[in-house]
Amino acid sequence: MKNQFSKWLSIFIPILLGVGIIAYQYNQFTHAQLSEIEGYFKNANYYYVILAVFIGFIGNAIRAYRWKYMLDHLGYESSFANNFMAVNIGYLLNLTVPKSGEISRAVIVKKYNNVPFDKGFGTIVAERIVDIFFLLFFMLLAVILQYKIVKAFILDKIPLHLMTLILIVGIISFITFILIYKYSKLRIVAFFKEKISGLKEGLLSVVHMKEKGKYFFQTILIWSSYILTYYVATKALPETSVLTIGAIMISFVVGSIAIAFTNSGFGTYPFLTSKVLLFYAIAEPVGTAFGWIIWTSQMLLVLILGLFSFLFLPIYNRK
Repeated sequence: MKNQFSKWLSIFIPILLGVGIIAYQYNQFTHAQLSEIEGYFKNANYYYVILAVFIGFIGNAIRAYRWKYMLDHLGYESSFANNFMAVNIGYLLNLTVPKSGEISRAVIVKKYNNVPFDKGFGTIVAERIVDIFFLLFFMLLAVILQYKIVKAFILDKIPLHLMTLILIVGIISFITFILIYKYSKLRIVAFFKEKISGLKEGLLSVVHMKEKGKYFFQTILIWSSYILTYYVATKALPETSVLTIGAIMISFVVGSIAIAFTNSGFGTYPFLTSKVLLFYAIAEPVGTAFGWIIWTSQMLLVLILGLFSFLFLPIYNRK
C-alpha cells in the first residue's frame, strides 16, 4: 500500500507542479498577450518543426544502435528493432513514473533476448552516467560562452544564500551516503550492496568494451542531434531564428535540465525557456510559444513511437 502511494505521488506531484507553473505563467499574461501567443502557434513555420522532430527520431535510433555495443561486450545479442522499441517504450513510461523507462528497457531485453535484468539495467545506468557527463560538459560550455547571462539568470531565480545552503546539504548528504554504504552493517545496506554488485558488470561494460571509440562517437552524434533539433526548431519563428549559438546553448541546457528533473519538462520546459530567452530580448509571449512548440512536438514523437512500440514489440517477437 505504501509503495502504491509513493508511486502515485511520484506521478502526480510533477504533474501538479507543471499545472501550477502553467497557471502562474498564464495569469501573468494579458488577454492581448495570450492572443499573441496563439498567433505564434498559427503562424509558425511547421516545416522546421517537422524537421526537428525527424532529427529527434534519428537521435533515438542512434541511441538504440549504440546500446548493442555494451550488450555485445557482455555476450548477449539484441536486435536493433528490439533495442529501438525498448528505448521508445522507456521514453514513454518516463512521462508517467520518473525513471521507470530505464527499468522497462532492462525488462524488455530480458524477456525477448534473455539478457539478465541486473546486467541489462547496469548497461542502462552506465549509459545515463555517460549522458550526465555530456550534459555537464555542455553546461560548462554554456557558462564559458555566456557567463554573464548565466550568472544573471541564476542569481535572479535562486538567491545566493539558498544556492549555498543547497550546496552544503548536497555535500553532507553525499559524504553521509558514502560512510553508511562503506561501514554500516545494517541488513538493508547489505541488501543494497548485493544488488549493486549485480550491476557492476553492466556498468563496467562501457569501460571494458572493445568498441569504445564507436560508442563515444555515437554518443557525440546523439547529443549533436539534440542540439541540432533545438537549433532547427528556433527557425520556426522569425523572432527566435536570429538567436546566436551562445543563446541556443544556454536555453538548450536549461531545457535539458527541466526535462531531466521533471516528468519530461511538463510546464517547466516552456516556462524556463521563456525566462532564459528574456535575456536575449525575446519577449516572454514569444519564448513561451516557442517553448511549447518544441516541447509539444517532441512529446508527440515520444507518444507515437512509444505506443507503436508497445503494440508492435510482441508482434515482432511472436516466435
